[in-house]
Amino acid sequence: MLRATAFLAALSAFGQTAAPKPVPAIQDMPYGTHPKQKIDFYKAASDRPTPLVVFIHGGGWMNGTKSNVSNLEKILAAGISVASVEYRFIQEAMDAGIQPPVKAPLHDAARAIQTLRAKAAELNFDKNRVAYMGGSAGACTSLWLALHDDLADPTSSDPIARESTKPTFIAVTGAQTSLDPLQVRGWIPNMAYAGHAFGFRAEGRARPEEFQLAIEHRDQILHWIREFSPIEHASKGDPAIYLDYPGQKEPVENGIVQKDPTHSAILGQNMAWRLKQVGVEVHLNYPAKPAAQTSALDYVLSRFGK
Repeated sequence: MLRATAFLAALSAFGQTAAPKPVPAIQDMPYGTHPKQKIDFYKAASDRPTPLVVFIHGGGWMNGTKSNVSNLEKILAAGISVASVEYRFIQEAMDAGIQPPVKAPLHDAARAIQTLRAKAAELNFDKNRVAYMGGSAGACTSLWLALHDDLADPTSSDPIARESTKPTFIAVTGAQTSLDPLQVRGWIPNMAYAGHAFGFRAEGRARPEEFQLAIEHRDQILHWIREFSPIEHASKGDPAIYLDYPGQKEPVENGIVQKDPTHSAILGQNMAWRLKQVGVEVHLNYPAKPAAQTSALDYVLSRFGK
């Protein structure tokens, strides 16, 4: 009898099909002329304007795609629309002569957000309830946009350029919080990330070599560091920040070698200290010290969910 019951249960499960993955209501919405400057927009079912999550994918500004959106189904089910942004990578920026190369992905994300806000009525979302999410490089981009002065130009003849680039809040995972090689090496002895952001990438050159070149040429790139490193822009009045480091295993203390220095909670801890200094709401989450909401998704749902 038990064997027959198990067989019938297995047969029933075999006959079931997985729920279809959500498809964009609008796919490849352009926000510029480059082939990478596209947005996928997923519309939550609602008669009233919804909140919006802008998802900026990770991949070190070197790879990744807008088609992989974390927790998409759960966000849509909570009545929150989602926009996923594609952007130019470091090598494409270098090929175009953009200096520093990291300017391309950061400013692309800004322009994508402005484009979305310009279409808020058409897309049925509330432009004053917009959160940014993302992992790794996408988290760093989100953090930079949250802390940097608003890039909106209210005097522009371009209506898109007049829109705000500031979020209501961000909830990000594995964020790089500083792009200053000297600063992060002081926090994490084996850090070797971000040399490529400032143009030290070359075919066959390893990340540690890029990082070493950034340290050696720090004086020459200091003005870029001050513009594009998120921690440089922390100031009173910035939106709330949720920083999640779910893979953290080592002690979160400056000076300790990390298994994954690029996504270490030490980066978040130093950012949190700075934000608290200037009076910005910040939530730092990692396994040894969980926050009230124990994931970026939980934080978004606590702020925006039904």
